[in-house]
Amino acid sequence: MPPAPTPPRLYRALRDQLGSIRRVYLRSNRIIRHDDFAQSEPVLLLHGFFQTRQVWQLMEERLRADGFGVFSFDLGGLFWRLNNRSIDEQARMIGDKLEGIADRYGLDRFHVIGHSMGGLIARTYIQHHGGDRRVKSLVTLGTPHHGTPTAAIGIWLMAGGLLSRNPAEMIPYSPFMRGLNRDVFPANIPLTSIFSTADLICPARFSRLNPRQGEAHLHNRQVKGIGHTALTYDPGVYVIARTALEEATALWAERSGRS
Repeated sequence: MPPAPTPPRLYRALRDQLGSIRRVYLRSNRIIRHDDFAQSEPVLLLHGFFQTRQVWQLMEERLRADGFGVFSFDLGGLFWRLNNRSIDEQARMIGDKLEGIADRYGLDRFHVIGHSMGGLIARTYIQHHGGDRRVKSLVTLGTPHHGTPTAAIGIWLMAGGLLSRNPAEMIPYSPFMRGLNRDVFPANIPLTSIFSTADLICPARFSRLNPRQGEAHLHNRQVKGIGHTALTYDPGVYVIARTALEEATALWAERSGRS
């Protein structure tokens, strides 16, 4: 029988799954604002349920160091961080914001990286709210593309759905999940799902995409030993995400050259 984990190891395991209390949950959604994101290859970062934009700190620093422009949104919600609006409402909200940003900065298209529920918000925006006209590529980290059983805990935390509907939307085979997966993801937008066999919040099999025949634009990238929130700051995961962005950038450059 393996020995029980020591307190430091247990803390690290919980942090890798849920995120740092001090750096994510106790900090507000306020971040250092950069207005230069449209001057290079822009990437929108969307965080997940019960977290804030602070979860992206290392990802943003790495992307900027590699020449990408980065921006993110305060998704708001209960206590300014619980994202208690429905997934469709959040997708519609970011769609409206993005049109304003596109007009203000002369932005045409951009990439999106979504963590957990943020990936579902991005998919809903792309599939149902005109995001196919704006997005170059989507990379998801630990996103429950087929729902996740742990959403039941979220329903309990949200007082059985009184405070938020979106945990119920992330239950496997929910009407929302069935509808999202019934619709076809646009063939001109590469979608890469990065997921971990050690993710306890969204087990790997619920993040794995199931491409239909001919859907070569859908890609699965499995990693090992990385917790749910650690997917946002693990250096190996970053390399996979950056490679997906670079390949999509080259693809769109090629398309623009042909046109």
